[in-house]
Amino acid sequence: MTTKKPDAGLTSPSSLGEDNPHRPRRSRRIRALVYADFLVLVTVLFASVLIRFGTDWPKSFSTYLIGFLIASALHMLVYYFGELYDAAPRIGAKLWLPRVTALTSIAILLEATIVLITDYYLMPRGNLLLLWGFGSLGITFNRWLSGRIRVRRYGTPRVLLVGSYSDITLGKEHIKECGSKLIVVGEINSIDELSHEIESKQATDVLLLTSGLLSKIYPKPLEDLEMRRVGVFQQILPSDTLLGLRRSIQIAGMPFTALRAHTLSTSRSHFKTFTECLYLVVLLIPILILTLFAAAYIRIVAGQEIILKQERVGKFGSTFNMLKFRTMHHNAEDQTGTVKAQKDDHRIITGLKWVRRSRLDELPQFINVLRGEMSIIGPRPERPDFTNEYEGLIPGYGRRHDIPPGITGLAQVSGHYHTDPSYKLGHDLQYLVNWSPILDLQILIRTVWVIFIGRT
Repeated sequence: MTTKKPDAGLTSPSSLGEDNPHRPRRSRRIRALVYADFLVLVTVLFASVLIRFGTDWPKSFSTYLIGFLIASALHMLVYYFGELYDAAPRIGAKLWLPRVTALTSIAILLEATIVLITDYYLMPRGNLLLLWGFGSLGITFNRWLSGRIRVRRYGTPRVLLVGSYSDITLGKEHIKECGSKLIVVGEINSIDELSHEIESKQATDVLLLTSGLLSKIYPKPLEDLEMRRVGVFQQILPSDTLLGLRRSIQIAGMPFTALRAHTLSTSRSHFKTFTECLYLVVLLIPILILTLFAAAYIRIVAGQEIILKQERVGKFGSTFNMLKFRTMHHNAEDQTGTVKAQKDDHRIITGLKWVRRSRLDELPQFINVLRGEMSIIGPRPERPDFTNEYEGLIPGYGRRHDIPPGITGLAQVSGHYHTDPSYKLGHDLQYLVNWSPILDLQILIRTVWVIFIGRT
């Protein structure tokens, strides 16, 4: 009788971080899925031509080959940005077909748009429907097959139940009655024992069955468990639905939500970068005009050295020099040290208050964006002194550093300059959890309105 290998390096501290020996294995699984999806798309496209036209093709083979390769690459890009190549949880019923079908529809709409705008031939129009149907089924089949192979290779998921005695008893009954393919390897009532129990029982996943445990697991040990590929799931109670939770998964007939220490996946982060590049292209001319105007005005009013460099905290807690137009007197903090700006700050140079109120002093930060130190939209970067203070006072404050900080953000358009940092953190985390290109566009429009009305 052969024994199954535990998945994702769960049994020793050496599996943490970059030295995790199972990371290349996961990368190979993802690459295999990419190749399989590409093969499905190309096969469906050529098969659809053969079904419709036989061997008497309206175009040459090379024309079809180039068009099909471009279409398949576009589909793969949409699938990547749609998180189809992110590591999926080991447990939880996930309906792939609706998600795959929606992403395939987006890709086909993009292809149709390209054809209409450029008049470039990608494929016969009738083949779009066949690609939508059979392509969606093929991509979904690949994910089903990948899940089956994963279970055969690494064995049945091993879960650790955490909660009160009554909640654990009820959870075990559900797992047994539903015939769920899970192995319950342990039960504990306290988070204090969690890491030890995971190590000793070689658990692959943790089910939190009682409310009130989230504050005890975040940010530690949740961050460590995420690095070790241990899935952590919080059961959704009826009262939790009042919070408007949108994503849930079914585990043994019970609703759960997956907990993550970091908000944006790699693919969504890349998608955000891609959309911001589009914004830069569209806004380039207006930004240059406003920057030149502001620079000339500040040079006349404030004199030389119109650019101010301030150390700020960026992505993952690294520091960088953020650029601003100088609106305060030289050496404004020599007497006071690092202090936050006030509403009617006497340090502001006469004639430049409107520059701060209109946010024109932030324009040089587009250089930080081009350097990759900032993004257009995201949590505003704080100075290191303030960051250290807030991290000690506000649990989870460091999570806002999951992405590069932004020139504007949800906290800036929803609150005011002097809004309490804990409230600003709530806006920032809502932004990270609910990020979408539409949300970014809404924030950009609201930023213009905030500038227009001069709100501080």
